[in-house]
Amino acid sequence: MDIEISPPLLTENRGKTLAIVVGGGPAPGINGVIRAVTIEAIENGLTVLGVLEGFKWLAQGDTTHIQKLNVDDVSRIHLQGGSIIGTSREAPARDPGKMERTIRALRELEVDYLVSIGGDDTAFSASQVDKLTGREIEIAHVPKTIDNDLPLPSGIPTFGYQTARQVGVDLISNLMEDAKTTQRWYFVVAMGRSAGHLALGMGKAAGATLTIIPEEFRDKKVPLTQMTRILEGGIIKHRAAGRNYGVAIIAEGAAESVDQDGFSEIKDVERDEHGHVRLAELPFGKILKQRVRQALADQGVKVTIVDKNIGYELRCASPTAMDMEYTQDLGSAAIRSLRGGNTGVLVCMRGADIMPLRLSELLDPKTGRMRVRRVDVDSSAYALARRYMLRLGSADFEGQALVELSKAAGLSPEKFKERYGEQARPW
Repeated sequence: MDIEISPPLLTENRGKTLAIVVGGGPAPGINGVIRAVTIEAIENGLTVLGVLEGFKWLAQGDTTHIQKLNVDDVSRIHLQGGSIIGTSREAPARDPGKMERTIRALRELEVDYLVSIGGDDTAFSASQVDKLTGREIEIAHVPKTIDNDLPLPSGIPTFGYQTARQVGVDLISNLMEDAKTTQRWYFVVAMGRSAGHLALGMGKAAGATLTIIPEEFRDKKVPLTQMTRILEGGIIKHRAAGRNYGVAIIAEGAAESVDQDGFSEIKDVERDEHGHVRLAELPFGKILKQRVRQALADQGVKVTIVDKNIGYELRCASPTAMDMEYTQDLGSAAIRSLRGGNTGVLVCMRGADIMPLRLSELLDPKTGRMRVRRVDVDSSAYALARRYMLRLGSADFEGQALVELSKAAGLSPEKFKERYGEQARPW
């Protein structure tokens, strides 16, 4: 899948215009990529156009929402979050008419090179520009998501993830101190629809009481009670140790693991044509809070729980030094890859080395989506994360531990085993 980069400069008989487009949700470091691409491209004699608001206007055939970028425009933007040229979720590759208008607009602008910055949909649209124009418009795509779930080689993060994790850790640390001070629990639902990297990364680094990610259910649909009892178990175990507070992090994608029957009683939530709850509209944290609080109250255990969501607070944060440096390398690598005659590639870095990967080999041709990189729950890294969580395990269902936990739960040992015994199983 790797591509060799040859040394020649940009082909002399090509044109001189490069466009930059950003798609999808914001991520810390976008401006760092824009800055590096712009500076490198100008040093190679190119004119650089910033396409405003992603593919939104190009998909309408509109070429007026363009900003010419100069070195002075971008020299210090790597210090700030957001995107100076905006972004949008417009995905022209999913509509032939929009794709045709996008390519027509790029031709009208006399674009010779396109650097796209984004996730699945943006990568797919860039790959289609490459497919439909051949080498007329040469493509380099820089992958972006705070979820860290794109299929880059092992150990290589997507830019923005480390900054998002750090900001999340700061927020969770504040909540942990508040929880201790006020003797309450927080249930924090963190962004991460397809994978639990961000939730686990924040929870592990901050020392959260426990973290739940979708991968631990191994692609099985589970009853909602299985998830609520994990949370109940954490609360009871902490309570038995004399601590009536804590912070649980739940990846939003864990809702995808819940059997739809678990949401059957929920009112006032949008459903699809089959009557299934639209998970994007689901107040997942609130549901977990209400179910856990009621279940414990029925056992005579009173607990205060507050539900919170963490996600949008992370996306436009000022990047950390790591992401500032990383995005400079990625932007530079995009131009160096184009310089070497590559097109239709996703650019990533392994150490100081450029790793251009074929977009066509990363995307499912039927769906246009990239494979999802998920947390490996069989890895030693995940096992270590679990060791530091306060969750029920096999040792809690025997001897003195069982006696103390049963008492903290307001149950007999037999009833405790009956209610929570499933958590004795290895994950």
